[in-house]
Amino acid sequence: MAATSEITTLPVEMRSTLEISGAPEKDPEKVEDAEISEKSSVAAGEVREGPAPQYTEDQYRKLKRKADRYLLLLMWLCYGVQQTDKTSIGTQATFGLRTDTGLVGQQYSWLTTVFYITYMCFEFPSNIILQRYLMGRTLSCYMLCWGVVVLCIGFAQNFTQLITLRALQGVFECCISPGFILVVGSWYTTREHASRSLVFQSANAGFGIIANLILYGIGSVQYSRPDFQAWRYMSYFLGGLTIITGLLCLLFLGTPSEVRWLSPEEKDIANARIINNNTGHDRTGIKKWRWEQARECLIDPCFWFAGINAFLSSVPNGGITTFGSIINTSAGFTNLQVILLDIPRNVASVVWFIIIGLITSRWKNLRMYFMIVSIIPPIAGFAMMAALPNEPEYKWARWTGYLITVPYVVALFLAWTLIPSNIAGRTKRTLTSSFTFVGYCVGNVVGSQIFAAKDAPRYIPGIVGCAVCFGLELVVLIAWRIILVMRNRRREKNLREQGISEEERVERGKQLGEQDCTDFKNPYFRYTM
Repeated sequence: MAATSEITTLPVEMRSTLEISGAPEKDPEKVEDAEISEKSSVAAGEVREGPAPQYTEDQYRKLKRKADRYLLLLMWLCYGVQQTDKTSIGTQATFGLRTDTGLVGQQYSWLTTVFYITYMCFEFPSNIILQRYLMGRTLSCYMLCWGVVVLCIGFAQNFTQLITLRALQGVFECCISPGFILVVGSWYTTREHASRSLVFQSANAGFGIIANLILYGIGSVQYSRPDFQAWRYMSYFLGGLTIITGLLCLLFLGTPSEVRWLSPEEKDIANARIINNNTGHDRTGIKKWRWEQARECLIDPCFWFAGINAFLSSVPNGGITTFGSIINTSAGFTNLQVILLDIPRNVASVVWFIIIGLITSRWKNLRMYFMIVSIIPPIAGFAMMAALPNEPEYKWARWTGYLITVPYVVALFLAWTLIPSNIAGRTKRTLTSSFTFVGYCVGNVVGSQIFAAKDAPRYIPGIVGCAVCFGLELVVLIAWRIILVMRNRRREKNLREQGISEEERVERGKQLGEQDCTDFKNPYFRYTM
């Protein structure tokens, strides 16, 4: 069959400048970029000419188990520390942070707002740094810096010092989530992205249980010693723990090409194992910026869905993390009770994460169904919190509404795992990741501001706003999944008409993925849902 006719039968988004009827030819410009990438990373000198060596399933399994042992617990700890560091301000507020530093009006809200503003402003530059330099070393340095900042918060005396430190905290924490997504994409196959990402993301609740018990112990001292400023010692503890974790990351965290605990052969096995993702290697040093991939983002609805979904999910997140403890204390619970009541909420979250991780690792294309299901209970939860009076006899009913908001984070976290699974092309993936986290930051900024001091203690406008955001997110997720289903069906139909077998599709997809082709330009690419 003629190559020209084959190409013209494909939809616009699937057309490639490469011939479909034969083996894809390497684009000299892209080959040159790959060479530059290798020289800029520790993988220099490891690239082999000729056909890639074949490895057994047993070798792949051993490599995966080794990666799990070294990475998953460490990433779980890092992510848990980060989440606790940035959200502990809500707990600290109930232990005297506002009165001891003289905060008035919306100043407390601005401590969260400024965090996400700097987080957003430095998100894109940090992503570029992660793509160009050794990812593990870069993430570790960021983590050490934010540990020092968290430690210093314990010494703050006024609003100026607090807001400056919170701004710096946003600068140094901005690359952790996107960095971990890139790490997962460089080690694991597409089928494994969701389960492995959910492991470290479960620390949002799992580590929260441990942290809450420790913070409870620190806070209880204040009851026997009224002059003891518990919130300061919470910062001392969290800052010191962050610094220790950063040092561990410096030793063990990174992509296959840069870690020291893999042999040269194991590094080759790790790279060969993820070739089927059709998104290339773990090489993070590609220097050339591809403007055609940037333009492609603007016409890809999924690029916009990723950012909008992150925004809609983060508005409630900003409100809950900043004002959840304050809302519960105003309902009649003590500050120590509020810490303990967060534990069942965290346990429920961990159980839900485990269920999703087990199911999505066994059966494919279920992620978006879980995302949709996970935002329905929070709508009911916020409705209950808005409708019930703020009286002591209703405090447990209001807390129940707060409890069932737990699953909403799944829609945000699983959307992050779709980036390494569904976005091919280094520049396009970098932009999509950055735009997603910009939406995340803007949402958290809005969420912290819609809970105004004048609306205390019930904060009805903020709570209703959160429920509306979840309703809109439900519509976005349904539309997002429909588009991905239609794309896959259209591509399968065209390749079926051309008589291309599944084996041929997989092999050609690998080759195009290695040439930094985007998912639009690679007609053999299949989207994960």
